[in-house]
Amino acid sequence: MSTVFPPEAPTLLPVHGSDDQFAVRRVYCVGRNYAAHAREMGSDPSRESPFFFCKPADAVIPVLPGKVADLPYPSLTSNYHHEIELVVAIGKTGHQISSEQAHEYVYGFAVGLDMTRRDLQGQMKDKGRPWEIGKAFDYSAPVGTVYPVSEIGLLTKAALTLSVNGQQKQHSNIDQMTWSVNEIICHLSTFFTLKPGDIIMTGTPEGVGAVVRGDMVVAGIEGLGKIELKVI
Repeated sequence: MSTVFPPEAPTLLPVHGSDDQFAVRRVYCVGRNYAAHAREMGSDPSRESPFFFCKPADAVIPVLPGKVADLPYPSLTSNYHHEIELVVAIGKTGHQISSEQAHEYVYGFAVGLDMTRRDLQGQMKDKGRPWEIGKAFDYSAPVGTVYPVSEIGLLTKAALTLSVNGQQKQHSNIDQMTWSVNEIICHLSTFFTLKPGDIIMTGTPEGVGAVVRGDMVVAGIEGLGKIELKVI
């Protein structure tokens, strides 16, 4: 069987301590999962259940260790925001997964950025429309090396930081997430069948802000290294 045109090659993330690579299938994102960030965005975190949106797999920019990746400034925005996030890599198929068993479906963890056209996202919010043009655009999901659970264990507490041009902008700990990794997997798996290759971006803490061309962005999570990008 032939195809009308060659299919796209999969997006591949490096795996720490291995020559293997993690092929990305889907990208799920959790909205407003840190109370301080929810307040920063004008929401009341005590009144929200977890909610989700998606980015296409080809929005992922694999950021190799020790390398500075180019981060293209997107079109039609003048308010392009950084959001550091813990990324969960799924390694097993599951649907309606219990919170108690959710850890069994985690292959590993990585550092990620949920880059956002904040002005366009705001326009869509005001009109009650989907967020895709603010969240799901090209190059909107830089992700670093995947660290397998078999190597580092399950993460429940780890500092995460992001700096722009050497100035710290975001700093928190993943134990401040409103919904834990297990709870996120449990909730998400009621809506979708999770499969190997899926990644979940688990939300960002407070301190989000705009970047411009020429800025250097460094994002890191304790135990998972860091990713470095230049906005171009």
